[in-house]
Amino acid sequence: MTIASTTQLICFAVLSLTLVVGAFGVVLLPNIVYSAFLLGGVFLSVAGLYLLLNASFVAAAQILVYVGAVNVLILFAIMLVNKREDLSAIPGLAVRRVLSALVCAGLFVLLVRVAFTTPWALPGPASIGEEATARIGEHLFSDYLLPFELASVLLLMAMIGAIVLARRDVFS
Repeated sequence: MTIASTTQLICFAVLSLTLVVGAFGVVLLPNIVYSAFLLGGVFLSVAGLYLLLNASFVAAAQILVYVGAVNVLILFAIMLVNKREDLSAIPGLAVRRVLSALVCAGLFVLLVRVAFTTPWALPGPASIGEEATARIGEHLFSDYLLPFELASVLLLMAMIGAIVLARRDVFS
């Protein structure tokens, strides 16, 4: 193994570990704000994996859209709602947790079995790098112009609606 491939393998291991631990934290933490922050970490780890695959445009889009928009939207929704609920005990919670753990363990065993029995192919040709970004831009503004513009108008309407809803509480 060369130094470059060893470094790439170490980066992959660190990003994968961060992704898995963050995903477990999102699901298992009782505080929803901490879960939202860990979700941002998971999104950043996915962007790092895209960078390892030489998909820099997809990584940048992942950071801008998911970390910058979706995660901030989730945090704003949590903070604007500010709903306080008294949580009562859930009947049969221990049984549910045991069943969930068994299902997760079974799926993990299945995943490991498939990973070890699948004949993995050799790596394909290298990515096209910078040319891919230009091709994505050409497709967005030629073949997919209408869906792109509809998505932007939909996001604009959602932003205006959120501002109106947030400002309504200030004036009343």
